[in-house]
Amino acid sequence: MQRYLIEIEYIGTSYSGSQKQPNKMPNGSKQITTIQDELEKAISTLTKTKTKTIFSGRTDAGVHAKGQTAHFESELELNPSKFINSLNGILPNTISVKELRKVPKTFHAQKSAKARYYRYTIANRLQRSAWDANCLLVRFPLDIERMNKALEYLKGEHDFTSFKKVRTSNPAKICNMYQAKAFRKGDFVYIDFVADRFLYNMIRSIVGTLLMIERKSLAPETLKEILDSKDKTKAGSTISPEGLTLIKVIYNDIKMETAYENLFS
Repeated sequence: MQRYLIEIEYIGTSYSGSQKQPNKMPNGSKQITTIQDELEKAISTLTKTKTKTIFSGRTDAGVHAKGQTAHFESELELNPSKFINSLNGILPNTISVKELRKVPKTFHAQKSAKARYYRYTIANRLQRSAWDANCLLVRFPLDIERMNKALEYLKGEHDFTSFKKVRTSNPAKICNMYQAKAFRKGDFVYIDFVADRFLYNMIRSIVGTLLMIERKSLAPETLKEILDSKDKTKAGSTISPEGLTLIKVIYNDIKMETAYENLFS
């Protein structure tokens, strides 16, 4: 059996997250479709063998990806270029494959990852645009300098309980945030996060808290106070997922001072 790494991108709006879920909602009324469902169906069709994929991690319902990764095994010797063309020919137009390559049997899409890089995109203007499908519209002005002062407090290893969904079975709460930075291009604001791991709803809660601080003109230090409190009730709202994109899963070693340099290496 040969192990393969596959890199995919997708618009998550119409999917119930990246990884498999129960076939139906609790009331049995709605069919659930995930990125993993579609990818495994496509790979299995081409290999003529039921194939299981292991994702680098889960993205929530509505979250997008430009660089999600997964691994799978096959007895076949796959030609990367031809296999990618064939996969993209049968996958829904909201999912596409960017890369396929052989990896050692010791490689694991989730466990071998050193960091994840996410970006939240905000359209910061008074009126919506027809091109704003994959971002959040914020109508009040955002001060990038103030936002970056607040984000500085997130860097390093912290207990992120204040930004974690309250009812979740995963006990993890410690993350090492390598980079957290906001910047503006025209009327778009981008907020980048690089960390060894992210908790359930963590980024959406952090961005919601940043927006609360900006809307109420609170001191940037408020973000540190909320972080240190380990109290989810003090954080801002968990905002909608449409602006959130997984940009890249990083498999090489990463250091705080060279976080951005590692993103595309």
